[in-house]
Amino acid sequence: MTRTELTQDHRVFAVDLRGFGDSGDGPGPCDSATAAEDLRLLIERLDVGPVHVTGQDIAGATVFRLAVTHPGSVRSLTGIEMGLPGFGLEALADVTRGGTWHIGVLAAPGIPELLLAGRERKFLGRFAFPALSARPEAITDADLAEFARTYARPDGWRGASGLYRSMLGEGPEVRALADAPGLTVPVLAVDAGGAPFTTDTLSRAVAAGRGPGPRAVESVTLDGVGHYAALEAPDALAKALLPFFAGIDATTHPA
Repeated sequence: MTRTELTQDHRVFAVDLRGFGDSGDGPGPCDSATAAEDLRLLIERLDVGPVHVTGQDIAGATVFRLAVTHPGSVRSLTGIEMGLPGFGLEALADVTRGGTWHIGVLAAPGIPELLLAGRERKFLGRFAFPALSARPEAITDADLAEFARTYARPDGWRGASGLYRSMLGEGPEVRALADAPGLTVPVLAVDAGGAPFTTDTLSRAVAAGRGPGPRAVESVTLDGVGHYAALEAPDALAKALLPFFAGIDATTHPA
């Protein structure tokens, strides 16, 4: 995502979750509950809360948990091309019903390292980005090289594998969190890829809550953009985020 527009009025922290990028994987599991606690501690350590939290794809359960369990640290929640366990995301792993094979591969302990070691760039450049992007040309050689570098490091797949694995088993817990305490912060859903999956998911998660939180989800659809919205259309994504943030900031910090 371009930071130029976003940083005009906001401090932006692009966080590699535990086990992703150059972040360590630490002791214990790389599941969504652990990653959410990592984010809470980071916000506390930096003394920047409450913050506008955004999450994409498999980070959905992580940012959802953070927003539900620590609303004092979260000013708003934005989901970008993401689903939630317990609200249909697991179905994407069912290859007998149109799901995709790579979820099971990434979720299986040790299998990503066994199959993808030394093939990180091929997997990303020949499958992941072309299959899920509407604008594959937007992913540059430099992007591919950086992603391949981080996944090629020791235990480089541990973060992704941990989140996919926890996704397959945490549906009941996520549904219980949606029920109580539920989401109490403003929510924006950003869809691309031609389907309102994020909006549908977050709308159902919000509606499941019994608390005093919002009962409506704001939504934006990025036309002609695939799954990797931040890479494919950074300016369009920034234009979707900024009015949402501004409206909330004007209410919480009026001029």
